[in-house]
Amino acid sequence: MTGVAQTPAVVVGAGINGLGVVRSLGAHGVPVHVLDSDPKAPAMRSRYASAHRIPAIGVETSLLSALRALPQRVCDSRPVLILTTEDAVIDAANDYSALAQRYRLTMAEPAALAPALNKDSMRDIAVRAGLQVPPTAHITKWADMQSLEAWPLPWIIKPARRHAGYSERFDKAYLVDDKDRAMTLIRAMLEVTTDLIVQQWIVGADSDLYFCLQYRTRSGGRSAAFVGRKLRSWPPRVGGTASCTRAEDTGALIESTDAFFAEAGIWGLASMEYKRDERTGQYVVVEPTVGRTDFQEEVATLHGVNLPFAAYCDALGIPDIGAATNGYRRVIWREHMSDTRSSSAQSAREAYWPTDAVTVDALHRWRDPWPATAALIDRARQRMRRDGASESSSS
Repeated sequence: MTGVAQTPAVVVGAGINGLGVVRSLGAHGVPVHVLDSDPKAPAMRSRYASAHRIPAIGVETSLLSALRALPQRVCDSRPVLILTTEDAVIDAANDYSALAQRYRLTMAEPAALAPALNKDSMRDIAVRAGLQVPPTAHITKWADMQSLEAWPLPWIIKPARRHAGYSERFDKAYLVDDKDRAMTLIRAMLEVTTDLIVQQWIVGADSDLYFCLQYRTRSGGRSAAFVGRKLRSWPPRVGGTASCTRAEDTGALIESTDAFFAEAGIWGLASMEYKRDERTGQYVVVEPTVGRTDFQEEVATLHGVNLPFAAYCDALGIPDIGAATNGYRRVIWREHMSDTRSSSAQSAREAYWPTDAVTVDALHRWRDPWPATAALIDRARQRMRRDGASESSSS
């Protein structure tokens, strides 16, 4: 790879997701610059990246403005841009042409991204591609609720697209098994956004959730793919990935994911989440992620499928980026705090946990120890401050 690593990569978002990306690129000697508004975010402390603190994208500044603050030597090299947050993707779509002149992008054009970012139009794409989708209602006004009268409970209620006002007042999604509570929630949500999705619940545990992570070349073909299986989510049943591993059965999900993104005209970093209906055994679409890496993206790298590096290579025009295989030993990728909470909140019978796997912590690595060490120090200081405040109030 002589000469490749002279071109830097710029990673936007330094959370757990960004940390996995930084480590995946750093393992190949790529010079990485990571941007975040939080100086204590995990990837800001990684030995594999130069950290740059920026204002919050979409709130205090635009992505384009934040990138202009990078050192000139970085910008002059037309670096590879990799996004890890949905806010950054939405903002990048607004300035796509200007960004494409200065950076090598790893996300498709806005016209392709927009339908896949909307949960209602995403469903239409999935149906055209032949994928299984759960019964879904698009709620834009109270009168639309009549369509749900005959629906069995439980339901999943969530916004059709990201909405700042919604995020300030409500959780990402709600699982409700009481119609009165559902009606109360929806009525309150409609005061904030007129773009809601209600879906019938797909029967199954968190370990029935599967995902296909991909990097798709600009020519439209699949370059590299990895199929994983969630083990636990936090919060259980409606939250994000707390732990996951490699899936046993991969072919069908790669084919269906290819079909969806081909129908949508998506290239770049993308993924699709599915849930296996325990009654029928069918894989039902949950939602796609487009234009960015997924929260648990590093689980693919740990199994030998380095998707951030695949994106980097394709951006530089390097062929054969899909040569890696997941013939590595099985690994469980685990975010310790959320996985511990999820385990405590669920009964043992709900947990599927492979016994032939090595567990790897999302934060702690011997070759990159500071993200985990600094997090422990931060938590200890917070505990000391709380204890000190408690002693002061009781004296």
